[in-house]
Amino acid sequence: MSQSLIITVLIAYFGVLILISYLTSRNADSDTFFTGNRQSPWYLVAFGMIGASLSGVTFISVPGKVINDGMAYFQVVLGYILGYVVVAQVLMPLYYRLNVTSIYEFLERRLGLVSYKTGAAFFILSRTLGSAIRLYLATVVLQLFLFDDLGVPYSITACITILLIWIYTFKGGIKTIVYTDTFQTFFLLSAVIICTIIVAQSMNLDLFSLWEKISETKTSQGHSMTRIFVLDDPNAKNYFWKHFLGGMFLTIAMTGLDQDLMQKNLTCKNINDAKKNMYSFTAILLVTNLLFLILGGALYVFAFSKGIELPLKTDHTFPTLALNHFGTVAGIFFLLGITASSYASADSALAALTTGFCIDFLNFKKREEADKKRLMLYVHIGFSILFLVIILLTNWYIQQHPKTDIIDIILTLASYTYGPLIGLFAFGIMTKQVIKFNWMVPIICLAVPVCCYALDKNSNLFFGNYKFGYEMLIINGSITFICLYLSSVRSKTDTHVTN
Repeated sequence: MSQSLIITVLIAYFGVLILISYLTSRNADSDTFFTGNRQSPWYLVAFGMIGASLSGVTFISVPGKVINDGMAYFQVVLGYILGYVVVAQVLMPLYYRLNVTSIYEFLERRLGLVSYKTGAAFFILSRTLGSAIRLYLATVVLQLFLFDDLGVPYSITACITILLIWIYTFKGGIKTIVYTDTFQTFFLLSAVIICTIIVAQSMNLDLFSLWEKISETKTSQGHSMTRIFVLDDPNAKNYFWKHFLGGMFLTIAMTGLDQDLMQKNLTCKNINDAKKNMYSFTAILLVTNLLFLILGGALYVFAFSKGIELPLKTDHTFPTLALNHFGTVAGIFFLLGITASSYASADSALAALTTGFCIDFLNFKKREEADKKRLMLYVHIGFSILFLVIILLTNWYIQQHPKTDIIDIILTLASYTYGPLIGLFAFGIMTKQVIKFNWMVPIICLAVPVCCYALDKNSNLFFGNYKFGYEMLIINGSITFICLYLSSVRSKTDTHVTN
């Protein structure tokens, strides 16, 4: 693809996003920014959440992983289903019943101010790190295939990326994002479908023949690329039950206990619409992840059949083939897909972080509207700058460790940072105990992930060949729960707000 074509496509794309922002943010106030005035159509929320959930990491890393793991990642996706059932049936009714703006307000009502601030702080830590690292992938693709040739430094590319997100989210907030994410999800799904069809056609294969070819092709481990279930080695990181249960709890944590995705659900008119949204979203997400894995297999079948030398980093496989070997149409849709997936995830995170910090730490609800708008602006700018810093640090780290798997970094970070949230919410929902000394809550929530990290790094010493996978989130949350319970006493008053 020519540089002029890439620039034209990007200008047109962001022009539409800014237009959507203008139309949806007219007469916007702080309630519009935080809740969308609770008027969002559930089907738009469901469709738009696909883009926010998948991100550029799924778009690039999941297809790239097929060469090493086959389709074992789908075990995690199957675990998502049970996780979304828990979110829809347990957590969302709780949030709607309490009529919260920030979901961590539940912790304040149930366990007190210290637990509330601790939970909110862990969300900000986890979502800031995860979203910035996800967005990093989009900046790298733009740098490799556009800005390097123009002589633009990477730091400028990162600044432009953050500035564009800020421009179309700073006023309308979550109301704007419901519509921009719907627009972006359309291009994300179109990209994966169109690129798969183009790859199949380039090899004169229909989709059934393509699946057979993928099945016949071996991974670097000697297994079929279509292998999903890993049941023969409990010590392996991608063993079925580790992936399945890890996927379930990752969903509970990264959706049900995450202000970002829950903020979208809370913009629906009522709990019934929110549940329709969640179950529709689950079905679409299941199919979408399978499509990404099929695309990954197709990429390697194509490359092997054409004798194409692939980049060392699997994250670069899809962009290299799409932009250099599949033709203009595939290149355009790849560019739109990676941009859509990365920005759909990052823009909603930026709005959610602004919401979380304003509501949870700035006593926002008691301020005048003019003061609210001023603070929102400052906080929004602050998190934008923080995103930029993390992106630049991530780029430096990846330069030092070129074989790093981005999706594993993100899910591993989630295992440590969301574990305390699972423990806190489980303790609040499942017991009627209260913490005896509130100051112990942040100490427990900080100490447990550190201990889990030490356990993971010394797994060979303690457990032989056993390798921890995504089940570390379950272990982290469980230990947090146990420590909180051991530090608690029976409540003398009815603080069990879930009933």
